[in-house]
Amino acid sequence: MKRQIIDTIEQYDTIIIHRHVRPDPDAYGSQFGLKELIQANYPEKAVYAVGEHDPSLTFLAMPDRITDELFDGALVIVTDTANTERVDDERYTSGDRLIKIDHHPNDDAYGDLIWVDTGASSVSEMIYELYEEGRDYKEWTFSDAAARLLFAGIVGDTGRFLFSSSTVKTFETAAQLIQYNFNRNEVFDGMYEMEPHLLQLQGYFYQYFQMDEHGAASLKITKEVLQEYGVTASETSLLVGSLGSVKGICAWVIFIEEGDTIRVRLRSKGPVINGLAKKYNGGGHPLASGASASSWQEAEQIVKELQELCKNY
Repeated sequence: MKRQIIDTIEQYDTIIIHRHVRPDPDAYGSQFGLKELIQANYPEKAVYAVGEHDPSLTFLAMPDRITDELFDGALVIVTDTANTERVDDERYTSGDRLIKIDHHPNDDAYGDLIWVDTGASSVSEMIYELYEEGRDYKEWTFSDAAARLLFAGIVGDTGRFLFSSSTVKTFETAAQLIQYNFNRNEVFDGMYEMEPHLLQLQGYFYQYFQMDEHGAASLKITKEVLQEYGVTASETSLLVGSLGSVKGICAWVIFIEEGDTIRVRLRSKGPVINGLAKKYNGGGHPLASGASASSWQEAEQIVKELQELCKNY
């Protein structure tokens, strides 16, 4: 499949790369890392990375703004996006051919070419694997800029290599990437430094989360709380892992009220939670998933189901 993707890339003069809404470092890392990789080896091609920008990821890159006409006859690649509902920028269907590169369960097998590896720590890791194939197949070269982006993506999706998704291959890939010329400290600062108002909200997390005797924890963040601390709903993504340091915790859910919906962020230290996420218009990885709830009553039902998962684990 990797060689098919490489051959397809070679066939198109215009390539447009998408990723998922509400992006994280792996979404940006894989998307912009792939853009850098293609541009380094095919400087004559026009390569764009599109989607709504998340200000917290400005340290990594800025998306391109392009017209609808550029999609005519273009190759479209979507990275790190399990299902079509989560693709950022609905124009992804407007190109000539579509490639899906992802590491989530392939429940929505969209695209003309599909490369899904659920054993990969991140799609950024997969993009480096694509480079290795291109190096052997087409004498591809690699760049410092691509290394920086892919390293950030891997670090983000592995929780600084703490998650069980970090494999021997993950560490080998990271070892290759850090040989390139980029400032790792700047990457870590961009990913993990927080403004004081976010740290204050983190204190709220620790003060008000609730956990039952089986280690199932939950926390509700209303619009009023967000307003009180001056935090946007998207900024709270930096805090989701905070409860993982609580001794005895099994799995946790954080509800973030945003407009007329409630974001649901699920994390686990053992029980598989992506099945629960799928029941509520979401999905993701076995131990890290997202969903949405239509009301606080539905949120309570999610808590009960999470408690059952921990009870039976």
